[in-house]
Amino acid sequence: MADAWHLLHNLAEAVERIVGRHCADLREPLTVWGTQHDGHAFEDAAQAELDIHGRPRPLVARTREHHQQIHERIERGGSLRAIARELRLSRGTVLRFARAAGVEELLAGAVHRLSKIDDYRLYLHHRWMEGCTNAAALTREIQLLGYRGNVNTVRRHLPPYRTGAIPTDAPLPQLTVRRVTNWIMRKPEQLTDTERKCLDDLRERSSTLATTTQYARRLTEIVRERRIEHLALDVWLADVRLDGQREPRSLASGVRRDHAAVLAALTTTTSTSGAVEGNVTRSC
Repeated sequence: MADAWHLLHNLAEAVERIVGRHCADLREPLTVWGTQHDGHAFEDAAQAELDIHGRPRPLVARTREHHQQIHERIERGGSLRAIARELRLSRGTVLRFARAAGVEELLAGAVHRLSKIDDYRLYLHHRWMEGCTNAAALTREIQLLGYRGNVNTVRRHLPPYRTGAIPTDAPLPQLTVRRVTNWIMRKPEQLTDTERKCLDDLRERSSTLATTTQYARRLTEIVRERRIEHLALDVWLADVRLDGQREPRSLASGVRRDHAAVLAALTTTTSTSGAVEGNVTRSC
């Protein structure tokens, strides 16, 4: 027998693969930002070194500093072991910096590294501007949206708001495969206005993303609400088959293969270990 958690988990993975195959659409400027941000919706090389609020990323600054320090000492004839000891870095780190063709190669990892709170920065910004400034309350809200971190991470994110260092206009979201997948999988009413507009723009741009969003949300509703009336699952499978697009049809193939198990999951109230397994996986 399948269970609801695994069904939604597999659905999210399938959606992520589809979004990943259309990542070129994520690099195009969003029309929703055309007037507010002069059409520059995505980061160029310099902007990529800033966080979502336009501040220098600490990891980027440390990477540049270490690269300069290490290469200055190499030019003076210092050994890697001595440099590592002097800068209190591991020898492997010093070796990696020494072998890099340039600092840009090292910055690639620093620029694209994501944290647990990245997908919720835009939501936190809007809620702060709406007057919700309590870290514990904000943490509870984003936990309902899927946030797996704790209140301390949220608290560390908020001081710039309290000191007025954060601009009042909403920060521009950086479109990533993970973020767009998250928008598709969440309930529409859980999205902020900005997230909804961005997703709508992507759906207008790509018929495949539009179809994927439609079918993913229908299946999610069937699973979460255990809807078995009017053969809801079979109607969903039939609609996907008739649609003719490759990605949604491949999305449904796994459900069709395990049809009996999926129906069992929708008709039973027996608890499963899905949520427990998810928590174990996240902690590994």
